[in-house]
Amino acid sequence: MSNIMHKLVSDSLIIPALENGDRLTRGEFERRYANMPDLKKAELIERIVYMGSPLRIDQHGEPHVNVIGWLTFYKGFTPNLQIGDNTTVCLDSDNEPQPDVLMRIIKGGQSIVNNKGYVEGPPELIVEIAASTVSIDLHDKLKVYRRNRVQEYIVWRVQDQEVDWFKLREGEYIKLLPDNSGVIKSEIFPGLWLDVNDLLAGDFPKLWAVVQAGINTTDHQTFVETMTQYSNAI
Repeated sequence: MSNIMHKLVSDSLIIPALENGDRLTRGEFERRYANMPDLKKAELIERIVYMGSPLRIDQHGEPHVNVIGWLTFYKGFTPNLQIGDNTTVCLDSDNEPQPDVLMRIIKGGQSIVNNKGYVEGPPELIVEIAASTVSIDLHDKLKVYRRNRVQEYIVWRVQDQEVDWFKLREGEYIKLLPDNSGVIKSEIFPGLWLDVNDLLAGDFPKLWAVVQAGINTTDHQTFVETMTQYSNAI
């Protein structure tokens, strides 16, 4: 093969790097992402590539860990659940997000783990840590998660010191509100209760005490029995 022909063939095999704003099919997005092993996070939302900026510990790192701690406490008392941290989710042909945190029902849920090890289909719960209301998390991503039937979607707006908890009802997201004691209660995961003020303050003893109260309910006990049956099914 001549040097010119070799160069033409070599050039045709070069896989371009992902860039913010690229408009790609999901297949091309996955091909380019797989060729960038040092890249930690990239998402495809409505066929547009989003690559995050460096993350501050106070605006993302610590809130992220606190959410995982809250969900992990609940998972410790509830079988057949899986939590993902920055896990790729194959939602549809135009969207492959990498949500900050997800929690899914392993058997009998909406999603599976495909042969590549990625979550495929909508997890029951997704949590995103956002800077403010102008974030993509409350706009394009919200529409994508709603369309793909993610049952509950939580956005922690760190700068605003607010938490939005959405529940899918009849194809639309409605915002769950705290009860008289200031606690928001999941409708898809019985016993998953949240005192927003405790989460914002990082007060884990109080945060876990609220979840423990939810875990002690008969609704949670019934849910555990159902999840156990799924876990034991062949």
